[in-house]
Amino acid sequence: MSTAFSEKLRLVLKVLSLSGARLAGELNVDKSVVSRWLSGAVQPSAHNLSLLTALVSARTEGFSTLDWERDLKGLAARLGADPGAVGGGAPPTPAGLPLAILSQAVSTTALRGAAYEGLFRCTRVDPAGAGDFLSEQALVRRDERGLLRLSFGGGGLTAEGWVIPMHSQLYVIATDVRSGIMLFGVFNGPASARADVFDGLVLAPTVDIGRTPTAMPMYCERIADLSGDAQADERRFADLAAGDPRTPAAAVSERLRKHLLRDIGPAQHVLGGDFLLTMPIVRSLARGPGGGAPLEER
Repeated sequence: MSTAFSEKLRLVLKVLSLSGARLAGELNVDKSVVSRWLSGAVQPSAHNLSLLTALVSARTEGFSTLDWERDLKGLAARLGADPGAVGGGAPPTPAGLPLAILSQAVSTTALRGAAYEGLFRCTRVDPAGAGDFLSEQALVRRDERGLLRLSFGGGGLTAEGWVIPMHSQLYVIATDVRSGIMLFGVFNGPASARADVFDGLVLAPTVDIGRTPTAMPMYCERIADLSGDAQADERRFADLAAGDPRTPAAAVSERLRKHLLRDIGPAQHVLGGDFLLTMPIVRSLARGPGGGAPLEER
């Protein structure tokens, strides 16, 4: 079987109008298994390949295991698609996130990604608010490639990207497609099967004329689990993100204000502040179930 099996499987799903989740359901395998096939992290076992072939055969008469050995153009023709619409040449780069550690990211997400799926309210200082805050929304859910997809925003603005669990931390990359602004984050995650809170630092340009690079702490608290209906979850996220994210300081608990507002620099370090803006694990509020009351209640 060719090492390009993942590309062939993506072609089959496209031609047959199947999603990865639908394929997983029909084969009675976990969605993460199909995601790893699609990412190229692993190839199906002989048993699963037989099941997959039977599924395709039910939709394309006479399809057999040998058809997987065809090149992409030959496979497209076998499926009744236009071979000319299939590109050739160099092996394809994984769409959207061409990281050198992509396979590792898929593997770690398969192990720990479920802990971070859900809807979260993310609070940070408003860079333009003179001490006020922003309460934005985040929707985190696994996609058909096995990665954690992120929708993030407030006030009608939305960034799309990924959350990558690696070691005890989360790495975030997101882009507002309308403005081109990118957001990067490194968060502490709890050592539990479910994350109710994670916190860390984000780096993004402000909306001033110079697009000033700005780093700040962020606190993300779960407000809902996924419902199992992806479209319903997306609608709920969109409704929440359409609201005004600006939050007066008086509406944020004193402990959360202190957690997010830091005195930093050499002079402040002498007075007990931080020399650099950090979020050490000893000060992190990341927690899972039973890890204490929400910060606003303490």
